[in-house]
Amino acid sequence: MSQEYLPTIAQASRAIAAGTLSPVALTDLLLSRIESHNATLNAFITVTADLARKQARQAETDIKAGRYWGPLHGIPIGYKDIFQTAGIRTTGHSHSLIDRVPSEDATAVAKTAAAGAICLGKLATHEFAFGGPSFDLPWPPARNPWNTDHFTGGSSSGTGAAVTGGLALGGFGSDTGGSIRLPAAFSGLVGIKPTYGRVSRHGVYPLSFSLDHAGPLAWTAEDCALMLQIMAGHDPADPASANVPVPDYGKLLDRDLTGIRIGVVRHFWEEADATAETAQAMEAALAVLKKLGAHLVDIQLPSLLDYAETTSLILLVEAAAVHQEVLQKSPELLGEILRKRLYLASMFSGADYVQALRRRRELCDAYEQATQDVDVVFTATAAGPAKRLEDMHWFYTFTTPSLTMPFNLTGSPAVATRAGFSSDGLPLSFQLAGKPFDEATVLAVAHAYEKATDWVNMRPAIARL
Repeated sequence: MSQEYLPTIAQASRAIAAGTLSPVALTDLLLSRIESHNATLNAFITVTADLARKQARQAETDIKAGRYWGPLHGIPIGYKDIFQTAGIRTTGHSHSLIDRVPSEDATAVAKTAAAGAICLGKLATHEFAFGGPSFDLPWPPARNPWNTDHFTGGSSSGTGAAVTGGLALGGFGSDTGGSIRLPAAFSGLVGIKPTYGRVSRHGVYPLSFSLDHAGPLAWTAEDCALMLQIMAGHDPADPASANVPVPDYGKLLDRDLTGIRIGVVRHFWEEADATAETAQAMEAALAVLKKLGAHLVDIQLPSLLDYAETTSLILLVEAAAVHQEVLQKSPELLGEILRKRLYLASMFSGADYVQALRRRRELCDAYEQATQDVDVVFTATAAGPAKRLEDMHWFYTFTTPSLTMPFNLTGSPAVATRAGFSSDGLPLSFQLAGKPFDEATVLAVAHAYEKATDWVNMRPAIARL
């Protein structure tokens, strides 16, 4: 491979379909990079090298024989270790399930496998997608490829590290309070949390039934569109799965933004005490979108803290219900951060939970009313760049209002994409939220912005081939 960095999924897909890129060669390259760099990034906790090579050989044979299955055929990806994989250890990054080997794939995993994607292995996560970047778990936390002293964002931490570090072309994430979009933000990627119910959670270790989403992280909006195309769709095995037609995301990417209405929620990043560099990056991104023809309108929502507190209470109570048995019988098998977070749930009564559900309805109604005349909502993904791993003590509490949680509460599709870099070379990010089941529009706006800026061409040194 003659280029300086790995191809994107879209680039690799076109080359594989044209016969100019071998899935076997691409897979071997990635396995070699995992062997060389995973000890630095801690992205993968299980590497399925033999399976990946077998799948790559089969993909190459099929494609040469004219059996090409589409854009993910022959594309090596990784799966966050809360997605069940048949015959492959799926631990939730926890001592409590250290030896668990499922007998079936999660629905989303099965769909990508059927589309010809190659499984490189299982990716690091916060414990059950809720603990923090802990050092008391079976594997150390993933590290940021831009600066390995820093956090990758989580909980889909390994996915962020693997894709940015050049160890995989794409990966799966889950998002209950921001766990796709924050790794995208801190690792300098694109990540989309689809509409609630768009992607099946069957076979994904649950955290909060009413807030859990599954989706992809990849280098570009186009790559996310290609992955989401396969992941999306109705699944009777997930009671929350929506039976709504899935559009062709790839065909809807190249869109003229002239006249598109973008509602700007400036007060969110102001309430989150965003750094001056983040605020400047937001204004610069808005200027690009305006130049592309978008019509910008400031909108006012209830306070960020109101959204975050309501989401956090629902999340805590539902998570405690999921983990009640292990918390009562074997709490020592859980990491300290997860254990303390789950114990917080005991502070809340059934009445508190019901009141939070009522407040959720009010906040969703307020959101719907405030955004009814716009196509997309714009705000920051995070208040600043990634923190240092040694400074992660704040993970024990929910005292910092989250910029991502509002869209888990509403269930709206939301994509995070890069917005430049801080003065110390760490990525900054904004997010775009859309109407229910209109992932196509947020991806199209992200794609247009991506093409109009140069951020997508900037990669960390460790990603160089």
